[in-house]
Amino acid sequence: MKEMNIAYLSSAYLAPVEYYTKLLAYDKVFVEQYDHYIKQTYRNRCTIASPSGELALSIPTVKPDTLKCPMKDIRISDHGNWRHLHWNAIESAYNNTPFFEYYKDDFRPFYEKKYEFLIDFNEELCRMVCELIDIHPTIERTSEYKMEFAPGESDFREVIHPKKDFREVDTEFVPQPYYQVFESKLGFLPNLSIIDLLFNMGPESLLVLGKR
Repeated sequence: MKEMNIAYLSSAYLAPVEYYTKLLAYDKVFVEQYDHYIKQTYRNRCTIASPSGELALSIPTVKPDTLKCPMKDIRISDHGNWRHLHWNAIESAYNNTPFFEYYKDDFRPFYEKKYEFLIDFNEELCRMVCELIDIHPTIERTSEYKMEFAPGESDFREVIHPKKDFREVDTEFVPQPYYQVFESKLGFLPNLSIIDLLFNMGPESLLVLGKR
């Protein structure tokens, strides 16, 4: 019997393409909910392509009472009208892509409804994106914070990170070029948020994710 391949990932807001290649490639994925929340990670930020280059969008969070607050307890802040700002940024960045019109009504409700916890928001968004791409990962949240991993288990919790170069830390991931609406101006931008792939490539996103 084939050994099950298991990946451990952090929770992520509209995660990068690299993250979704793991959801496709691994038999089972555990999303970590007991890690200490750290800012400036994909837990609360994504990177999209704007006409002038990469643009990071960050969800404001309520400052926890303790320094070591687990991810599962992190609340979303209403500060700064972020839902409106994020949706406007996404719309202006992707309005001219081939598939934005097709998918926008799936995404818009996430910027109208208020979620209390960041992990719930990320999880529901991720589930919807998987459905749109037509991938069916087996995803569970962790029941404890693991430090040691068995053969067949891979820990990407701190590997997939906006401050780390995927070329150095994740040799499994080789970004596959695909059409990007600003490519003639900016060149190809690898490993942006999954929505960049989805809005540019639509149903072909699955083929791009599956290439090795």
